[in-house]
Amino acid sequence: MSDAVLDLPQSREAIARLVPHQGRMCLWQRVVAADDRRIVLQAFDQSDGAHPLRHRDRLHAVHLCEYGAQAMAVHGGLRAAATGGAARPGLLVALRGVTLHRDRIDDLDGALECEAEVLVESGTGGQYGFVIRHAGTVIAEGRAAVVHPPG
Repeated sequence: MSDAVLDLPQSREAIARLVPHQGRMCLWQRVVAADDRRIVLQAFDQSDGAHPLRHRDRLHAVHLCEYGAQAMAVHGGLRAAATGGAARPGLLVALRGVTLHRDRIDDLDGALECEAEVLVESGTGGQYGFVIRHAGTVIAEGRAAVVHPPG
């Protein structure tokens, strides 16, 4: 990680103050590390029967794409807060190179951990790469692009 370390929120509530995702739809529960280029986050409730993305009593691995996208949003919120501002609204427009190494994640105990890194950014949007691990094993990886609508 680069030199500019950001203040790290340590609860879902603190993270939710940075992003549009509220309540249980704010999927990340802890920021482990962050600087101007990367963020590492953790979530612990994928096996919870009340998880908002569960369908037919399962949490499918495809939802790890939402975890990756939310990692981008948290990072953008942290970066904006570091300069006294708020993150601009963004729209997820593309997922590329996504590989899911499992079918579901509700059967995993312990933390999910995501590392997301800025790959490209401009005034109108950006692209991040993300890797999500459980117990040190990669369970998903890919890239996600967001645009900031004129406003």
